[in-house]
Amino acid sequence: MKFMSSALIVIDVQTALCTGEYATFESKRVINKINLVSEKARAAKALVIFIQHASNEGALALGSAGWQLANGLVVQNTDTVMGKTATDSFHKTPLQSLLAQHNINHLIVCGMQSEFCVDTTVRRALGLGYPVTLVSDGHTTLDNEVLTAAQISAHHTLTLANITSFGPKVTPLTAEQIQWPDDE
Repeated sequence: MKFMSSALIVIDVQTALCTGEYATFESKRVINKINLVSEKARAAKALVIFIQHASNEGALALGSAGWQLANGLVVQNTDTVMGKTATDSFHKTPLQSLLAQHNINHLIVCGMQSEFCVDTTVRRALGLGYPVTLVSDGHTTLDNEVLTAAQISAHHTLTLANITSFGPKVTPLTAEQIQWPDDE
């Protein structure tokens, strides 16, 4: 599928979610998928936005080692890095105005964690009228007491793809399936 007027949103790919106690499932593989999609986006001169969660304390405390964008994640000086403090990347951030400024009418979303910030941001995007492509192999999370991380991510991909009440829909595609108009 080819995209025009799209922005890539990469959510919370930060050190604390890739190493140590809160390391997400297959984070290195997911980072490689995200790098593939962001490379395609940049080649098409699309807007690439990295969302970086900050809390007052804990693993993602603003300015801490865990808060930093993850090692291996390719970020260019042409990309936008934007902070957030809630699971919703639109909540009290300039994200929506940035998208409007660039006439964006479609979002491609990937990142961490599937059931929290990825899910909440995708649902908010739908509510704001944006069709979303979810990079199905480009989001991840941690195991919980009930499900494995792989099950959680697969469940959220399926659930989000089946939401129809907003009008715009979620289309899950792998990193390899995503193409911009300038891609071969």
